[in-house]
Amino acid sequence: MKFSQRLFENVQGIWEKTHQHPFVAGLGTGELPVESFIRYMKQDYVYLIDYSKMFALGAVKATDVETMAAFAKLLDETLNGEMDLHRQYAGRFGITTQELEETKPMPNNLAYTSYMLKVAQNGSLEELISALLPCMWSYWEIGKLLAETYPNSIDHPMYGEWVKMYSSDEYGALALWLIDILDRLTDGKPERELAVLEEHFLTTSRFEYMFWDMAYEGGDWTV
Repeated sequence: MKFSQRLFENVQGIWEKTHQHPFVAGLGTGELPVESFIRYMKQDYVYLIDYSKMFALGAVKATDVETMAAFAKLLDETLNGEMDLHRQYAGRFGITTQELEETKPMPNNLAYTSYMLKVAQNGSLEELISALLPCMWSYWEIGKLLAETYPNSIDHPMYGEWVKMYSSDEYGALALWLIDILDRLTDGKPERELAVLEEHFLTTSRFEYMFWDMAYEGGDWTV
């Protein structure tokens, strides 16, 4: 069994709860409260700034030029593709790019990115990938699920562009590349090392669920 298949099977309990989250469902039905989406958009924008650093660190830790170039492409796609979608959405609400970049991360957001960056800075390339993969992989799964379950969701005037991006083959190809390289890096690894990688994957998958919760209900600093 490939390591990614093991991860996929063992994360199903977390991902099923994520797929049923009212924020995620609301993207598909179009019934998500706008204030929740604005909160998500601003928090996700500052999250993606740190997420982009993961790809930069991936290029640093890569041992061949081809892998370095692939991480550089992921960095570019995030900074100039995914984040541009957020900037476009912000424009609809009169929110400037400067306001997006000055957004302070909520506690769950800060904990999530701090964990990922610690793993990336202190661990191996496979540890870095196992920590960042749940975000991209689960977004692709959510995008496909929404597009299939709610066929009209892609045409929704507010949330359609979100569903369209994350359900796209282009976005999926980026996730599949990460999955493939993780499988190659973990082939033949001893169980003690695989267990560490799996724990990173499950931890950041839990953070993903908490991020949707934070975006839907709030959860800012209390003091």
